[in-house]
Amino acid sequence: MSKPRSLTLAALATLTAALPLTAQARRADLVRTIDSIGGAPVKAGRVAAMAVAVVKGRDTLLYKAYGFADLENRVAATPQSVFRIGSVTKQFTSAAVMQLVEQGKLSLDDDITKYLPQVPTHGRKVLVRHLLNHTSGIPSYTDVPEFGRVSRLDLPHDSLLAVIAKDSLQFEPGSHVYYNNTGYFILGMLIEKITGKTYGDYLAENIFRPNGLAATTYCDTRRIIPHRAQGYQMGQRGLENAPFLSMDLPYAAGSLCSTIGDLVAWTKLLNDGRIVSAASFREMITSARLTSGRPMNYGFGLMPDTLGGHRVIQHGGGINGFISHVMYLPQDTLTVVVLANTSPAPSEPVATAIARAVLGLPAATPTPPKDLPLSAADRAKYVGNYALTFPDGAPRHVKVVDENDALWLTMTGARAKLQSQGGDVFVAPGQGRLVFDVVNGRATGFQLGAGGVRPLEAVREP
Repeated sequence: MSKPRSLTLAALATLTAALPLTAQARRADLVRTIDSIGGAPVKAGRVAAMAVAVVKGRDTLLYKAYGFADLENRVAATPQSVFRIGSVTKQFTSAAVMQLVEQGKLSLDDDITKYLPQVPTHGRKVLVRHLLNHTSGIPSYTDVPEFGRVSRLDLPHDSLLAVIAKDSLQFEPGSHVYYNNTGYFILGMLIEKITGKTYGDYLAENIFRPNGLAATTYCDTRRIIPHRAQGYQMGQRGLENAPFLSMDLPYAAGSLCSTIGDLVAWTKLLNDGRIVSAASFREMITSARLTSGRPMNYGFGLMPDTLGGHRVIQHGGGINGFISHVMYLPQDTLTVVVLANTSPAPSEPVATAIARAVLGLPAATPTPPKDLPLSAADRAKYVGNYALTFPDGAPRHVKVVDENDALWLTMTGARAKLQSQGGDVFVAPGQGRLVFDVVNGRATGFQLGAGGVRPLEAVREP
């Protein structure tokens, strides 16, 4: 048997050089793909600017901005452009609350009136945790007509609460979920009451500055904020300036500004246990359960979810002229941040499409809903009259009836067959997906949601 020939140094160098080149080529293809996804909305002329950061582990795949931060002065957007982040603010607020819990200054199960007796709970026991996970039943001030009349005014906190003070709670605290800006507004007041500092100052001193988040700030309209992007909306003639909004009003529910770089850093800090303890962070990302036992895809200012079998922690934000989305996949150490200075803007779809590309998942394709048969006894659980609360705060009367061995939903003159998906989940073509709460064999309410639209909550009427 002949002796095996050893590789020459030149051949070995050629072989080892070829391996990383293949990986580099794959990475280059991926970067081109996500660059194309990130830039598409601006290229289509529907968004003034979009800033995108994609970081996997220690590898920054994309850190780029497209379009204009200021259309009138033709100022190009950069990764340092500062955007309003809307409801992404809520995770900062919930982290601040959890810091105070860790310090023993409050409990998640405290009645909010212990600290703020002026909060309109109408005699119900509203806990701090109910405010964090949107189960308080307190109406959301951004959903009532009065808000449109005061949105330009710098109102004191109690004056804004007065907008919804006369309205009764939408449901018993903890029994249903309704995405609620009032809850986070009250949490800002709670932070101020306990610390003696303004909400913005507390976050600056305890979260922003200690952690190097130099570009993250309370987005006061009076202050000079370097690199601040202007906000736009799509009008009948194209892009136009977004309407003015006093930033005193979004407050702890949506008042912060930030950059893609700061939000990537924040996401890592939060997940690494450097903002709050690991136990507190688990509370923030754990799906809350309603009193019926039904889980909801919301924790404290963050939404736990899955994408193609991969765990996702995410939250979006929308405010006059801006749409944001921050997504983190812990098992893949993947962070995707998308900020846009136009409303509406596809920030969430862009973030999701980028995550799919990085993970090698196929593009999402809709599948037709099931239509499983139900027995008469099963159908009887859901039959009844319900009050469905719309974003304007007004209830709509909805009926679920059993006709011809099928369930039918009747709402505002529309009628749709309920198609059973298994369990207590149904699809109503043209209306969306319904998830019923069933207690002791009888539905007490349901949640109605359609793709990308905030879920609506219905409660069975007496």
